[in-house]
Amino acid sequence: MFELKRISVEAIPRALEKAERYRLLGEPSAAESICLDILQADADNQPALIALLLALTDRFGRGYAVSETQIHDVLARITDDYKRAYYSGIVLERRAKAQLKKGVPGGGFDAYEWLCEAMDWYEKAEALRPAGNDDAILRWNTCARVIMRNNLVARPVDVSEHFLE
Repeated sequence: MFELKRISVEAIPRALEKAERYRLLGEPSAAESICLDILQADADNQPALIALLLALTDRFGRGYAVSETQIHDVLARITDDYKRAYYSGIVLERRAKAQLKKGVPGGGFDAYEWLCEAMDWYEKAEALRPAGNDDAILRWNTCARVIMRNNLVARPVDVSEHFLE
């Protein structure tokens, strides 16, 4: 096959700009590829890890396969506790919104659960946030509004399961 070429450490800032540009152009696979090149040059580059995570979530709902393992591996490499909590919420929120766009029967139950879990992560992030940073609160409110506007509810509990012996 091919041996991938390596970028220089000096090229990382420009490469990060390109990754963001490709995300904005709706080309998450190009952004992902750039982030992987950056991480090959600097394995702990936090902005590249976050851009990679966002590129992966850009693929939700577009028919692309997204590896849960890859998402969890990227989240685990984010060293800042606040950012790890915040972006854990982002992943769940974006998954829920993609599910709602699909309009699958029963998908609202999954979306509700993911949004509630995202809200839990945003509350964790809120407790860790730097002064003047209310991003987690803004995201929490967004999730709450999505739930209310779409009349989402928890999955009904099947009581018959509790009576089976």
